[in-house]
Amino acid sequence: MYLKKVDGPRQVTLPDGTILSRADLPPADTRRWVASRKVIVVRAVAYGLIPRREALERYALSEEEFDSWCAAVDTHGEAALKVTSLQKYRQL
Repeated sequence: MYLKKVDGPRQVTLPDGTILSRADLPPADTRRWVASRKVIVVRAVAYGLIPRREALERYALSEEEFDSWCAAVDTHGEAALKVTSLQKYRQL
């Protein structure tokens, strides 16, 4: 079996005991960002699976957009990334 050489870890263990690997990341050509995909990218950067710069380049995200995802998770939890919850959390 051949493993592609990558910089950094292939997987990280999250505080709840689950394992997040590079295979769990959304495809690089993702255009439809649902809350679950956003959470995976935010967790991957926060726990050191991929560097922030790589995430921004890989998914063609602006720094402001990614920072807004991180701030929403920090302030209100992962449910804040749902589009239906966006307006509710912005009012607070």
